[in-house]
Amino acid sequence: MDVNTVIHALGGLAMFLLAMRLMTDGLMLFAGNRLKHLLGSWTSTPWRGVGVGILVTGVVQSSAAVIIAAIGFVNAGILTLRQAMGVAFGTNVGTTITAWLVSLIGLGLQLDALALPILTLGVCVRLFSSSIRWKGLGDALTGFALFFLGLALLKDAFGGLAQTYSAELGSYSTAGSLTGMILVGFTATLLTQSSSASIAIVLTAASGGAMNFESAAAAVIGANLGSTSTAALATIRATPAAKRLALSHIVFNLVAGTIALLILPLLLKLVALLGDWINVEGSPAALLALFHSLFNILGVAIMLPLTGVLARQLEKLFRSAEEDMGRPRYLDATLSNTPTLAVSALHKELARLSDILVSLLRDALGGARSTPELTRRAQAIQTLGVAIGNFITGVRPEAMERNTANELAAALYAARYYQESAQLVPGLRRLVQERAQLAEPEANALGKLLEQVERCLEPDLSGEEVQVKQLIEALRNAHREARRQLLEAAVTGKLEVATLERLLEGLDFSRRAIELRVKAGQLLVNRDEAQATTPHPLPDAAPDITTNQPTEN
Repeated sequence: MDVNTVIHALGGLAMFLLAMRLMTDGLMLFAGNRLKHLLGSWTSTPWRGVGVGILVTGVVQSSAAVIIAAIGFVNAGILTLRQAMGVAFGTNVGTTITAWLVSLIGLGLQLDALALPILTLGVCVRLFSSSIRWKGLGDALTGFALFFLGLALLKDAFGGLAQTYSAELGSYSTAGSLTGMILVGFTATLLTQSSSASIAIVLTAASGGAMNFESAAAAVIGANLGSTSTAALATIRATPAAKRLALSHIVFNLVAGTIALLILPLLLKLVALLGDWINVEGSPAALLALFHSLFNILGVAIMLPLTGVLARQLEKLFRSAEEDMGRPRYLDATLSNTPTLAVSALHKELARLSDILVSLLRDALGGARSTPELTRRAQAIQTLGVAIGNFITGVRPEAMERNTANELAAALYAARYYQESAQLVPGLRRLVQERAQLAEPEANALGKLLEQVERCLEPDLSGEEVQVKQLIEALRNAHREARRQLLEAAVTGKLEVATLERLLEGLDFSRRAIELRVKAGQLLVNRDEAQATTPHPLPDAAPDITTNQPTEN
């Protein structure tokens, strides 16, 4: 193997990888939120998820980009793990489209004649478009052209290799070292971190005569297995949802690859029959693309019916403290048929929710916990609150006494109050952090407010109602005084307007968080009173802590 061949091969590989990146990034930019909408709204079942995974991966030419988007939807609660697994399985079939592009277009045409006009068009669109979206299309077209130019370099390199070492390569291939060829494919994907790139290498090598069909098929299996290394790397310092989805991807590839290897002779015969039927029997690259598609489709057919079982097992792994916190401990679907038992379990769960919220508020007042950790725990409270609400709405109303119905209504209101209070916690933490940068009068005023916030977390809400009212009144007085001090500081030029707005927002959020927590506790403690009166009406939506508008009282 001479230096020129190595340079051609490495240059072709580098151009291919650059092309894939340009196509992926450009098409994602051009498509905008459409692909995300597709992922979020068309994946109601695993089967539909597979279809969306195939379609989106075929468009953006990157299974990793699609899986990362699916992970984001799982983290946001838009997709369940089961739905996202369907998308991940579909991406494995979607990546085979690259092999078909290589075999049917890339290796069957005069590549320079095809690539150069596309490259010219892509560069022109990129340079002369004012819209970011159309610039993305220009990048995608440029990547598409480089895709073919990279293939041309690979084709020349492996064609020369086959002519020089045809006897040695043929001897090695027929020696039956399928394990060695699997390792070659696996290593290629491991090094390039792109199964599409390694499969393109195999296809061009087979098309150029550098390896026989059976050896190339084994290398394709290895390349597919190599994509598990990318998934494994993605789990490092990842969220639990990301780790579970990555593990499902690894399991899929291991199962599909193992089955393909075990029935390889049968698959090769089937590929030969199908290749003859679609008239590609004379193209090793097209037959390999067919083989690649076939065993991935076989993997989907085997794994998709097992999605539910696999998802349940995966959800037991990589459990975070916040996930455990957000799971009901006392609620069970069997209790929904017995309202009185359901109410008892609800009050236990709501007491637990209250304890979690109080702990969160205390940690927000202190400085030991990081803001991201507090945000995750606040999200766990949201998750638990939703589960409580779903449980309440699932209790059977037949033969339910009026008192029981009132208690369920009060519990639903209390859960909502706790959720809203948790949403305001990041604002409380920001107030604590901002206080350290203020001058003494303003800092002291904020300190007195934060002391009142902490006092409101101490007493048992089952105490005298007068005591609770006194605490809330003291909190409101401290809030008014802190607000006055901050406004005076702004008027005298001690505070910038932007800083004032942030501090006032933090003041309002801190007061409101405590009021909501106390209101929820009073609903649960004074059950008899709650049954006789209508609870305070809730706002239509939970407060948005990202805006500058405080929650209405």
